[in-house]
Amino acid sequence: MSKFDITIAGELNLDLILYGLPEQMPTERELLASDFAITLGSSSAILAHNLAALGSSVGFLTKAGEDCFGALALERLRERRVDLTRVVHGAKSGVTVLLPHETQRHILTFLGTIAELKVEDLDLTYLASSRHFHMSSLFLQRGLRADVPELFRQMKSAGLTTSLDTNDDPDDRWDGVLEEILPYVDVLLPNEREAMKLSRANDLETTLSRLAEKVQTVVVKMGANGAVAMRGGRRFSVPAVPVAVVDPVGAGDSFDAGFLHQFLNGADITRCLTWGNLCGALSTTDRGGTEAFRNPARIQEFFREHQLNAVVE
Repeated sequence: MSKFDITIAGELNLDLILYGLPEQMPTERELLASDFAITLGSSSAILAHNLAALGSSVGFLTKAGEDCFGALALERLRERRVDLTRVVHGAKSGVTVLLPHETQRHILTFLGTIAELKVEDLDLTYLASSRHFHMSSLFLQRGLRADVPELFRQMKSAGLTTSLDTNDDPDDRWDGVLEEILPYVDVLLPNEREAMKLSRANDLETTLSRLAEKVQTVVVKMGANGAVAMRGGRRFSVPAVPVAVVDPVGAGDSFDAGFLHQFLNGADITRCLTWGNLCGALSTTDRGGTEAFRNPARIQEFFREHQLNAVVE
């Protein structure tokens, strides 16, 4: 039997979020924020935390900084009983500073240990001791990226299903080892902008068609417009869950948690999308990507209050 439902290899950092900033930010001025939060950040860690909060057993292999930021990030994961027995340590944590405005945001990241994780840091037996393997933030994994195709190949050879959420490419190139990885990916989980970048397309339908030629299941997250998927030549869509948004940070990673939790339970694609949208919506009701998932009673209440009807097209 597998030790975990899912293993994740990826990055770990905190998010520092300043709220209430002016739309225009001139240089050499003392600009004031109305509020501030420190939350668990990084797509991989947000996913690990929220999957565990939903009840999946999660093994997380990462490189943590030997500083107060790294210690706090690991403590947040321990609260949800994420397994951290194979965590390795580096000198200085990565950190992301988020500056939300009315409709857009600045995202500034110092990579630190994020870029230092290498294939020699990975316990492949540990990663293979699950039913499913996932990776996020492909383009930030600079120390590991060249070895990611072989890593996915080995996980598939070990009998695991796999998923990938590339997240943004800071270099805006969207290439490298990506084409070598996709043959070993069962579920691809980009947002709409990322999907269009990956497919070199300018519209959603062309995007879905091109990506579906390369990956068995393509899921595209579209925020307030819900989510769509292509699998086996069929298109599925589920509407978004209407909520009063406090903070959209981490909503896409939370969607991944809901989708994969149901995927690992053998649910059909519409139920996976429904749970993805529910978890993405729940995430936006509090600061950062994990604060809404720290209270199990709150999760249950949110799920009781919100229902979705999925549509197969």
